[in-house]
Amino acid sequence: MAERPRHLLVIAGTGTEVGKTWVAARLAQAARATGLTVAARKPVQSFEPGTGPTDAEVLAAATGERPEDVCSPHRSYELAVAPFMAAARLGRPSFTLADLSAELRWPAGTDLGLLEPAGGVRSPMSADGADTVDLLEAVRPDGVALVADAGLGTINVVRLSLDALSAWPVTVVLNRYDDRDELHRDNLTWLESHLTAAVVTDPTALLPG
Repeated sequence: MAERPRHLLVIAGTGTEVGKTWVAARLAQAARATGLTVAARKPVQSFEPGTGPTDAEVLAAATGERPEDVCSPHRSYELAVAPFMAAARLGRPSFTLADLSAELRWPAGTDLGLLEPAGGVRSPMSADGADTVDLLEAVRPDGVALVADAGLGTINVVRLSLDALSAWPVTVVLNRYDDRDELHRDNLTWLESHLTAAVVTDPTALLPG
């Protein structure tokens, strides 16, 4: 990364479909509303064609960038499996974490950079088996937002993910939290009582101070 945002936040997830992209987009919108310059990057993505906007398109709409700036077209794979698997099945060149890291480019003067890996914390995204933990070592962010579903099973996956992220300052984001749901309330209470990491239900709480 030749240029680095003033504050770099990695938006990690306990798994797929937990809402990393939504959290990143909501945070980007809130940050821009306060006057911050925001950029988002998705080093690699895979998706099912025809099922709605890609992650890069959602993030671009939130930051005011172009989708191809968020995720390079050659790192966008139209097959809903792990990106390195998608590349292989589609007959495209394999790639490593070093490739993805070298391709990261941030606009000059970016106040807040949002970096969204593919999959969960330990999901391999590249041919060398690199995952979010390896990406963190490569980019050295200022913080990590761990996005988790608020419902059944979240305590287990949050604790397991935090073990893998122990070297980094982490804020847990319980996505889709509904205060009317007793299980959601119980999960939030337990996590707040037993974790050293902060736990929030509103992505705007991640805004840099």
